[in-house]
Amino acid sequence: MIVDDSPVARAVLSRMISTFDDFEIVATAGCADEALAKLEAVSVDIVLLDVEMPGTSGLNILPDILRTGKGARVLIVSSNAEDGAEAAVRALALGAADTLPKPGTGNFGGRFAHVLAERLRRIGRAGEDGAVDEPAQEQGGVKAPDGKSAPLALRTVDPHRVGCLGLGASTGGLRALNEFLRNLPASIGAPILITQHLPPVFMPYFARQVEAASGRLTLVAEDGMILKLEEILVAPGDAHLCLEWQGGTIRVQLNKDAAATSCLPSVDPMLISMAEMYGKSALAVIFSGMGRDGLIGSGEVARRGGVVLAQDEETSAVWGMPRTVAEAGLASAIAPPADLAHYVAARAREAVCK
Repeated sequence: MIVDDSPVARAVLSRMISTFDDFEIVATAGCADEALAKLEAVSVDIVLLDVEMPGTSGLNILPDILRTGKGARVLIVSSNAEDGAEAAVRALALGAADTLPKPGTGNFGGRFAHVLAERLRRIGRAGEDGAVDEPAQEQGGVKAPDGKSAPLALRTVDPHRVGCLGLGASTGGLRALNEFLRNLPASIGAPILITQHLPPVFMPYFARQVEAASGRLTLVAEDGMILKLEEILVAPGDAHLCLEWQGGTIRVQLNKDAAATSCLPSVDPMLISMAEMYGKSALAVIFSGMGRDGLIGSGEVARRGGVVLAQDEETSAVWGMPRTVAEAGLASAIAPPADLAHYVAARAREAVCK
């Protein structure tokens, strides 16, 4: 479904998408009310949504589209996704699956059509978990004989304080991160690290949004920074956020080495280095996202006695990253973001150090 106030944009986008056999345009709409009315009547996997529209803007209607769309995912296609990166980050925080800058007038066509198609394929169908490069029989979680999802085994851990909290997220993760951070207590006695898959230009806006949601000082990580209790460091969009001992303190070490998942930044290097530095006091949380980034790092956290938590399927926009961690038996809790925050709060109160 294409939602754009411009008839020309709707027509051009429809023509582009129609050239690919794996897509079908089921509806178009020129305003918020029309979009919501049509969503009540048609089944949609993906909604292409413009930001700037007369009346109700795309950002204002986004939560309503997600509620009405019965699992439909939203791709923001707007000039604001590039020129106003803050609007793009707001859209992602509200639940958009991805954003794509709209070419300027007269520049539709050419490579943009293929970029758009690739982005649509990556987002996938409504209800898919978004994990990639896996055999078809592994898709959709562990199944019981009756066809329903079987309970996943949880990993038990000994009580221990939180030395460092590492958060990993991708598609749909901004909304989950905001909910998690809003429910985190003002003090957990640990620094917080975040790797969220976003381009470098978005990171200053993302850091400001995290700071507003968490009430904690939030900075884009730079080489040599010292980790401080209750402060949040976010990985820059072009490097992994890693840690190292330097001068008797744990400091940030940024690197661009190839990660197993080819993500940059990747959750895995962050969690691996956090596990090396903090051992059993490391706590990792994996939120909504496509693929399996965070699985290797979570395995290292668990191997060293730390705690791994995963967002549940029902609240995840894309249950790919947390699913791989949960099905690997690494998670000590699988729950909505707010409940995971309460778990961390309880863990932070533990005084037993073994």
